[in-house]
Amino acid sequence: MSSFDEAFDALIGNEGGYVNNPADPGGATCWGVTERVARAHGYTGPMQTLPKETAKAIAKTVYWDPLHCDEYDPRVGFQLVDANFNGGQTVRWAQQAAGTVVDGVLGPNTIGAIKAADPHAFCLTFLALRLKYLAGLKTWPIFGRGWSNRIASNMQKGAA
Repeated sequence: MSSFDEAFDALIGNEGGYVNNPADPGGATCWGVTERVARAHGYTGPMQTLPKETAKAIAKTVYWDPLHCDEYDPRVGFQLVDANFNGGQTVRWAQQAAGTVVDGVLGPNTIGAIKAADPHAFCLTFLALRLKYLAGLKTWPIFGRGWSNRIASNMQKGAA
């Protein structure tokens, strides 16, 4: 099993199946893939029946590969893809956690810094930055409990 396969299984544990919460700016979502992203990648069916394998292919192409997640410790790759799926400033958080220049650009210097970082320390710092960001969103009162549980679960994965 590849790092992506394991990360996707863990990601689905965070995302679940179909949801369409009117307070969620992402709208209708299935397996963590929003309707907008699914349509942009050729899916035309109802979101409630988006096949898990279609969501997995989209996740690899849209959220995993652009961040070069195969190049990192699997714990780091998972944190990056989970944050990228959930939304936020993934590259900036990764740069801060890796102790490199924070410019929001994932180039060779950032990739090298992430690879060189201690995975455990990286994950803890990355998750702390992510949680601070989420706590500042206007939707925190609605989704904060779930996001906190997600971060706590991810901390357990990063510590393993």
